[in-house]
Amino acid sequence: MKSLLPLLLCAVSLTACAQAPDTAAGEGAAAVERAPAQGLASAEAGSVDARAIQALQSINPRIEVDHVGPAPLPGFREAVVGGQVVYISDDGRYLLQGALYDVVEKTDLSQAGMAEVRRRLLATIPASERIVFAPENPEYTVSVFTDVECGYCQKLHQDIAEYNRLGIAIEYLAFPRMGPASEDFAKMVAVWCAADRGAALTAAKEGRKVASRDCTNPVARHYDIGRRVGLTGTPMIVTASGVQMPGYMPPADLRAALDELAGKASPAEAAAAPAAPAAPAAGAAGSR
Repeated sequence: MKSLLPLLLCAVSLTACAQAPDTAAGEGAAAVERAPAQGLASAEAGSVDARAIQALQSINPRIEVDHVGPAPLPGFREAVVGGQVVYISDDGRYLLQGALYDVVEKTDLSQAGMAEVRRRLLATIPASERIVFAPENPEYTVSVFTDVECGYCQKLHQDIAEYNRLGIAIEYLAFPRMGPASEDFAKMVAVWCAADRGAALTAAKEGRKVASRDCTNPVARHYDIGRRVGLTGTPMIVTASGVQMPGYMPPADLRAALDELAGKASPAEAAAAPAAPAAPAAGAAGSR
């Protein structure tokens, strides 16, 4: 797991680290640094949650805190910062980074808070900003952060019809891995500015040229949200409940995983299950 401290010192922001110095005239660097970042988390003044937020922002006031609340660890609060879960002591002095694992229940306790942050952040992206490939009546909908130059993203898209056949709607969000000011970023802007985004995305992932276009587009915002939901590689598949899938998954594997999360048998398992014996007709004599 990457160390959090360098990210905190860099405002826990890939875009902030890479951003060119375009501060407006009359706005000094000190004034910019004093402006606190606005994450999703909020807390009542003087509360232990507020103390945790203050402790994080004392490292860098531009840190975005997207979640803060009780931790399973006594004497600590849980926070989500830059797509990572951290634990802050109630007095605001100590910070722990890493997964908190319950060895009895065999559960990663840090994932519940992270899933909630993913749900809330993804809810800020309207349907009009997503490139959707869906069957008529999908059983599941997943959000997929994608990059047109990513090999596994291309592989996933090659099987889009099979995902749809299995009842899975794919809603694409933009995450150009090379970051702002890259050719990759420009390609994804061209896709999101195209008259037919779906056709443009398919063309780009097949290596065909998409006409360069510029418009008011959500690519930079999707990129920032991808960072805040903990994206480390593309494609990143996130379920409606905020659970992150382990990278690329073939259609049948994704359907089975979604069924498991929903507590249902997958279609393959249902087909393989032995049929229940038919009940004898009323009045029928049993065989001897």
